[in-house]
Amino acid sequence: MRTDTKNIVATVAFLIGVRKSAWISSYGEECSELLKTLENDKNAVTIRYLCKLRTTLMQRFKRTDKCLVYDFKNLDSIEWYDADNIRQLEKWGFTIILANKRAADYSLHFNKLIHDNIESCRGLLPDWIVWDYIKDLFIIPKYVKEQHQKYEFEKYMENIDYYPFQMYIHWKPQDMGNILYTDGKFLELLYQMNGDYFGDKSKYKNAVESVKNNIYDFIDNSYKTVLAVDCENSDVYKLYGMLKNLNRDEISKIEKIILFDDDHTNNGWDHLEKFIEVPVDHIEVSRVVDHKSIVDMRMATGICREFYKNDVSSFILLSSDSDYWGLISSLPEAEFLVVIEYSKCGQAIKETLDSHGIYYCSLDDFCMGNIDELKRAVLLNELKQYLPEILTHNGRELAHSLFEKARIEAGEQEINNFYDKYIKTLKLKVDDEGNFSVVLGK
Repeated sequence: MRTDTKNIVATVAFLIGVRKSAWISSYGEECSELLKTLENDKNAVTIRYLCKLRTTLMQRFKRTDKCLVYDFKNLDSIEWYDADNIRQLEKWGFTIILANKRAADYSLHFNKLIHDNIESCRGLLPDWIVWDYIKDLFIIPKYVKEQHQKYEFEKYMENIDYYPFQMYIHWKPQDMGNILYTDGKFLELLYQMNGDYFGDKSKYKNAVESVKNNIYDFIDNSYKTVLAVDCENSDVYKLYGMLKNLNRDEISKIEKIILFDDDHTNNGWDHLEKFIEVPVDHIEVSRVVDHKSIVDMRMATGICREFYKNDVSSFILLSSDSDYWGLISSLPEAEFLVVIEYSKCGQAIKETLDSHGIYYCSLDDFCMGNIDELKRAVLLNELKQYLPEILTHNGRELAHSLFEKARIEAGEQEINNFYDKYIKTLKLKVDDEGNFSVVLGK
């Protein structure tokens, strides 16, 4: 069983200015860490405050204009505007208060500020999402023309209940329920709005709480727990997805992660320890005969050593190889939890684990939508290998090659996003001595 994540919709809801109490009620249980991140991000808070000002102006347009013209007030002294937000924006260098202006002038001003600053929030959303689709939710096309602003204002006021949390976004309002309910619902609608289709459920589906709780219980009931990984038969990106989507405090109770690796595996294993807080032992297992790996033998002896020498009582075993049943059955005093991948694991070993009361779950159940930092590190490391000879390659073909070498499964859109963000922005640099080099632009 899997459930939809809410990180993307929670981020969008924060940016469009959803009030904090409603945000916490909708997303707080699973996105509390995300809220801290967003509240500490100046770019995110800037857009949030500007969107709140724009929506408030739309909702109270005539009353605001009356206060400006007849009561000689300005926004920071009008009760329905958040004076603290205005002061913070001005402190950051944004001119919010305008002299001798009307509501229509403020509408143009707020739209320009959002237009000029929304790009700074690009990094808050994953690389695999088409940023332009997100960006279009914040920008009124041709906003400098009064008739376009008036059209959006009238459309919003006539259909206010169809806007998420009644906050303004640029879209064709429809009775679709809360479009910011889950990532799956939002992504499906967002791509449809742009004549596109989003079908990669691994980006927004996550393991249900019962699966996570079984892992937590296993760790809590153990004296010492080690996560042992057969790197030949496991996916580094799926493993990171699992670790990223489990409670940080629970994962910190793991004694260490031991990677049993081979020269022929994914280069991503070399980067994993930079992104997790649990200590990592990365054991490179050299081959005696080039065509035959001995990782499984090395992993079996390594687990036995941890059990007998280091007093480790429990092991989370990451492999879909049925050969490890020999290891498990040989250590009846040890406790095992097995993590498999559906496509690599046969029915026989699953039935064997069930019959012996050994819990297993799948890496495939955990969300892969929030692991950009690891994928980006591996891809950029691969890209750097090409920099000295970059002019001999076609950029788009190179992008496909990088994903293939990094063993990252990705659709054409995600590869194109990487090409646009990192390959198209490569720059030629000249140092003080006149030497040329190619460097990453972002």
